[in-house]
Amino acid sequence: MAEKWTKITTAWKGGMNFIGENEAGGQVQMGTINDVPGVGPMQLLLVGLAGCTGMDIVSILQKKKTELVDFKVEVEALRADTYPMIWTDIKVMYLLWGESIKTKDVEQAINLSEEKYCSVSIMLGKSARIKSGYRILKPGETTETRSD
Repeated sequence: MAEKWTKITTAWKGGMNFIGENEAGGQVQMGTINDVPGVGPMQLLLVGLAGCTGMDIVSILQKKKTELVDFKVEVEALRADTYPMIWTDIKVMYLLWGESIKTKDVEQAINLSEEKYCSVSIMLGKSARIKSGYRILKPGETTETRSD
């Protein structure tokens, strides 16, 4: 199989502000530009984790004919106190809304994502402890998640 390099370009917008762009034109803002806050580079790793595992979970549950009404992935993390100040501990909380979501399907989807499919999770897991949990909620039910 031929090597397929991924190219990302970041353009400096003054101060400590950048716009990152992929080859398809998708963009992400780092730093505050025109009074609009962006996402920090280390936070982008957490966004990538949430998006990667979230896509896995939705895909797996759809294959199982699970009807999700809503779905969120919340990520909290702690950084080391000394440079390079990497993420050391990461908590992932999956929030799933629906009427007939099966616990075993959710647990299987999470395990497959964390152990096989989510490259971001597997890569970050080389340097950080990652713990996860989930909550199944009824449609319209609100939640306040908290860290333990």
